[in-house]
Amino acid sequence: MQFQQLQYFVAVAETRHFTRAADLVHVAQPSLSQQIKALERELGADLFLRARGNITLTDAGEALLPLARRILADADTARHEVQELVQLRRGRVRLGATPSLCTGLLPDVLRAFHDRYPGIRLLVEEGGSHDLVRELARGALDLALVVLPLPSPSPALTTVELLREDLVVVSSPEAPAPGGPGRRTVRIADLEGERLVMFRHGYDLRELTVAACRAEGFEPEFAVEGGEMDAVLGFARAGLGVAVVPRMVATRSGRGLRVTPLARPGLHRTIALAHRSDVAPPRAARELQRMLLER
Repeated sequence: MQFQQLQYFVAVAETRHFTRAADLVHVAQPSLSQQIKALERELGADLFLRARGNITLTDAGEALLPLARRILADADTARHEVQELVQLRRGRVRLGATPSLCTGLLPDVLRAFHDRYPGIRLLVEEGGSHDLVRELARGALDLALVVLPLPSPSPALTTVELLREDLVVVSSPEAPAPGGPGRRTVRIADLEGERLVMFRHGYDLRELTVAACRAEGFEPEFAVEGGEMDAVLGFARAGLGVAVVPRMVATRSGRGLRVTPLARPGLHRTIALAHRSDVAPPRAARELQRMLLER
């Protein structure tokens, strides 16, 4: 008994027509008929009652049909499982993340993922949440780490909250401490009159910081603006001004910087892992998702 013969048998049983069954499995009708006859000889029983314009299953055919369907389904499952395993040996994951997360959260997780799955290529795209959501929607990314709430909520995306991160103020140790000497914390209101090192437009942290200052009744003053995370840290380290950055980034990259927590209630941002709702991420991407959620 051959696997292909069972495919042909199920096709005829479901269409009740040899020609339509042949079209369904992309084989010539005489070849399909020959294989069905060979299967019947192998089993020692007719599987179909063939009358002009009317194909029906015999008792033997009725008995074989659920078994054949199960065998074909098991074969599909086996093929799928093997492909899933292959994807974890040689595949790729396209991950989008904001630059601050590339600096703070991702290095340790990606190192652990690479150690476990060295054959998987990791393609990382940095960008703001708005850009990453757009790239997810058009299928250019498998997963993205974005800041909630999304700039434009999309029903086509599934988001899972990953962490809630505190923001801190960083400044040069050689410059006056923000809020005055000896302060262990600083309020957003204390940043009035301070010159800020500010991220470029479209950067989530820029919008969050500016909105917090305006909520306190003042417009922030910029010493320099338009940088990415590394540039902002470097400018603050050089004493050009103070910057509001994630605590995780300050902890990892804060050498040569004074780090001052924000007084309660402080500032926070919520990081989520997003993927398209209508397409399941590849196996390798799902494994990276699991590691991020369990980190």
